[in-house]
Amino acid sequence: MRSSNLTAAIENWLGKHVCVVGDVMLDRYVYGEVERISPEAPIPVLQFQAETIMLGGAGNVARNVAALGGKVTLIGALGDDAPAELIAGALIADEGIEGYFLRRPGVPTTIKTRFVSDGQQIMRLDIERKQALSEPEADEIVRRFENALATVDAVVLSDYAKGALTPGVIGRIVTLARNRMIPLIVDPKMLDVARYAGATALTPNRSEAEAMTRLDCRTDENAQLAARRICEQAGVDSVVMTRGAQGMTIFDKAAAGATVSIPAVAREVFDVSGAGDTVVAALALSLAAGLDVTSGARVANVAAGIAVGKRGAGVVHASELASALVEPTRGDPKIADRRAALANVCDWRRQGFKVGFTNGCFDLLHPGHVELLKRARAGCDRLVVALNSDASVRRLKGPTRPVQDETARSLVMASLASVDLVTLFEEDTPLELIALLKPDVLIKGADYTIETVVGADVVQAYGGKVLLVPIESGYSTSSIIARGAREQAS
Repeated sequence: MRSSNLTAAIENWLGKHVCVVGDVMLDRYVYGEVERISPEAPIPVLQFQAETIMLGGAGNVARNVAALGGKVTLIGALGDDAPAELIAGALIADEGIEGYFLRRPGVPTTIKTRFVSDGQQIMRLDIERKQALSEPEADEIVRRFENALATVDAVVLSDYAKGALTPGVIGRIVTLARNRMIPLIVDPKMLDVARYAGATALTPNRSEAEAMTRLDCRTDENAQLAARRICEQAGVDSVVMTRGAQGMTIFDKAAAGATVSIPAVAREVFDVSGAGDTVVAALALSLAAGLDVTSGARVANVAAGIAVGKRGAGVVHASELASALVEPTRGDPKIADRRAALANVCDWRRQGFKVGFTNGCFDLLHPGHVELLKRARAGCDRLVVALNSDASVRRLKGPTRPVQDETARSLVMASLASVDLVTLFEEDTPLELIALLKPDVLIKGADYTIETVVGADVVQAYGGKVLLVPIESGYSTSSIIARGAREQAS
């Protein structure tokens, strides 16, 4: 299917209702620096810098559905403790998720704490108790699912083998969804895949598929054979196997039993945490929008490529995915719309990074610009560059500008190592964007004064700083254009 059709599918899935049922957890990320080994034992000492708390497990699938533009209901079981209060209160409210949670006194809410230094996990601490639901508890989960079913367009069972999805719960939910012809996707962790019989699609990762079939799935041939076997063993309609750097393998009975392998699209991998949840969310919304499984998997594959380019379990936004689908070979995860830019900045801030901001037309990127951006990046941990849109440039520079359109300017800017995020603004000045992102450091060239920097008063009012960096003389976009015009005339 052409990329234009896949992009149209995103527009069609906006507002589609996905019900996610499964093991809901709390994900905690502790960030710091390791500079020495403990004198008490041969272990690293992590110097604390920042902490991030977010929905995990089935909750991370729900986060991705919401970020991708879907409506989402999350159903699961929690403990009767403080982490449960946090999940059922602020965390789902912040993500725009409707939640229905069974409380289980005596069974702690599952918490996964990841300790991270220099972008790498150095340890994970799990607090959990795997305990299957009792029959009355299972009845309550199914009843809550039935109450939501009337408006649901797709269902996800997110099974982390913590006890929320018993065979009885799975069977009843699959039957209810199938009777209403609602697509149902299962993200499995159990080797007994027959419990998922009747589902639309099963999404094992490579290691899970290898455990289920005893086949080495690093090659396309074996992966395709494994996908067929799993489909037969499970009694499902299709299998979408995620294989990391090897991409995906899809077997779909509806496609005359065809098996397809598609390559991965990630350009730079920072963190694979949560990428599988992104795949499940994108696939569920694709099926809700009427795509077939193979086309939905292609969309999900691009979404996974964006997800692994983010640190932590970062969600993928509909605008990011649509941009990457337009031309996957040129799409860049550094380029974001205003909403995605805010999400990235908030995530960086939670990790303790100092966020810098600079702006300009940057029409023809020259050595003076490159040096300015290097010096700007040296003044912060993460640098956001805001570009004037084409319409904004025309208002400021005249009808013959820009020379390069906003897409080209964004791609060139994103290619620079000193730039962490590129976004556009339509207004004459970036004042609204500055007020939204609230950068820690506002950066401009030293040809400005603090009094003439747009947004300086806003940033200083909340305790931020304004940094004026030296600029290289002898470079000017206008002079380059004028020189080119003179040479052409002569």
